[in-house]
Amino acid sequence: MLLKQRTIAIMGYRSVGKSSLVVQFVEGQFVSSYDPTIENNFVKTTKVNNQEYDMKLVDTAGQDEYSIFPTQYSIVIHGYILVYSITSPKSFEIIQIIYDKLLDMTGKVHVPIVLVGHKKDLHMDRVVTQEEGRKLADSWNAEFFEASAKQNEVKSKK
Repeated sequence: MLLKQRTIAIMGYRSVGKSSLVVQFVEGQFVSSYDPTIENNFVKTTKVNNQEYDMKLVDTAGQDEYSIFPTQYSIVIHGYILVYSITSPKSFEIIQIIYDKLLDMTGKVHVPIVLVGHKKDLHMDRVVTQEEGRKLADSWNAEFFEASAKQNEVKSKK
């Protein structure tokens, strides 16, 4: 069976846990220390619907409302995982700005996106509701999940 290659960019505001999610997915471990990421690439082979994929995950530097959207994130990328923290209203606001910049940069009206509300283990500090995340994902025609890299847990919120 031929291995298909896919490149996925993980984007979001700083400190939302993008790297923790990627390391948990690829290496099966939780990284609790925080070092700001410049950019890291990870590769993992995974199977979806009986098709094997060689996935290259591009763990990007944290973005904010003033970040220049790097051109390399609009070419040769097959999909995007946009991450915010359920404990940070700022990260939820920034993810919407990133989405708009993404559409502007790619020149498309729709790009394959998964929206992830991260740090669900910190539910006591939650400020962004599941409903807000789901509503935003629906408006983008995107999949929506809440996750905890710390607890190695991802739940679809349909």
